[in-house]
Amino acid sequence: MRIAVDARELTGRPTGVGRFLAGILDAWSTLPAAASHAVILCASDTLPSRFAEKGMPTIVAAGGGTWWEQRVLPRLVRQANADILLAPGYTAPLFCTTPIVVAIHDMSFAAHPEWFTWREGMRRRVLTHLAARRAARVITISDFSKHEIVRRLRIGAGKIDVIYPGAPEHREGPTAAGAEQTVLYVGSLFNRRYLPDLIEGFSRLARRTSGLRLEIVGENRTVPYVDIDALSAASGVGDRISCHAYLPDEPLAKLYGRARAFVFLSEYEGFGLTPLEALSASIPIVVLDTPIAREVYGAAALYVERPEPALIEAALERALLDEAERSRILAAAPDTLARYSWQTCAARVLDVLQRCVR
Repeated sequence: MRIAVDARELTGRPTGVGRFLAGILDAWSTLPAAASHAVILCASDTLPSRFAEKGMPTIVAAGGGTWWEQRVLPRLVRQANADILLAPGYTAPLFCTTPIVVAIHDMSFAAHPEWFTWREGMRRRVLTHLAARRAARVITISDFSKHEIVRRLRIGAGKIDVIYPGAPEHREGPTAAGAEQTVLYVGSLFNRRYLPDLIEGFSRLARRTSGLRLEIVGENRTVPYVDIDALSAASGVGDRISCHAYLPDEPLAKLYGRARAFVFLSEYEGFGLTPLEALSASIPIVVLDTPIAREVYGAAALYVERPEPALIEAALERALLDEAERSRILAAAPDTLARYSWQTCAARVLDVLQRCVR
C-alpha cells in the first residue's frame, strides 16, 4: 500500500496536529506491520530531515492555505501514485479521486464560533463538514470528540474510529533543589484556556507565598485578542511570570525539570496532550473539570470546578504544597499513562487505512 500524507503540519513550529502526525510517523518507522508500505509526505515547504532518514520521501510544492489543499495536494497525491491519502488536520481535498481518511480532533469551531474570526470559523465549519462526508473514514482522538462530530456534523457514528494518541515518553522529573516553585503551562494560548484567570489565581497565591514562578509557553492565538504579557505585568507579581511564544525541545525540557505543578484550564479540547507530558515527568497536573478531562486524565489530576481565580488559587496551593494530594495524583499517573501508546495508535491508524483500500 502506498500512503500519501498531508504533511503541512510538520513544518515550522508543530503544535497539536503536527505532534499527532509526527507521533504516528515515528511509530510507523519501527512498526513491523508498516514495513511493507510506502509512506510519501506531501508538503508545501521543507520538512525536518528525520522523516527522510526514516525512509519517507517528500514531495514539495510551494504554497499554502485552502487553495494549496484543494488544488495542489490532489496533484501531489497522483504524483505519489498513492492508494490512499491520510489528512490529519480536519480538512481534505474534496475532489481528490484517491480514497481519503481524515482526522478531526475536535469541534470547537462549531461548538464555540466566538473563539474564531468570522472567516476562519466559516472556513473550518464548511470544509470540515464536506471533508467528513467525502472521506472513507473519519478518525478522532476521544469519545467526547466522536459524540461532538456525530452531533454537529450529522456523520454516522459507524463511520468514525476513536484512536487515542500516544503518551510522551518518560521525562526527567523536577530537579530544582532551590526554594523556587514553578507552575508551568504549555499549549497555544486560546480564550477557552482561561489564561487571564490563571494569572489572577497565581498572583493571589504568589502575593502570600514566596518563591513561586509561573512559566507560560505557547503562541498567543486568542480571539478576541488578549494581551497576556500586559496582564502579567499588571498582576502585581509580573517579575515572577514569564511568557514564551515558543521554546525548542531542550529549553522546554529544562522547564519541565524545574516545574512542581502543571496547569491546563481548558473548557473545550479534543484530547489535551501537554498535561500527559507533565504526568510523564512526575509533575502533578491541575485541569478544569470537563468531560474530556475526566476521560483522558482519570484519577491522575486535581480538578478545578470552575475557572474562577479563587478556585484556581486554592488548587495551585494544593498541587504545590499538599504532599498527600501530590502523592495521590502521581500514584494514579502510571495507570493513566499506560492507556496511551504511539505504537498502538499508529497500528490502529494503519489498520483503518488498509481497510479503506481493501
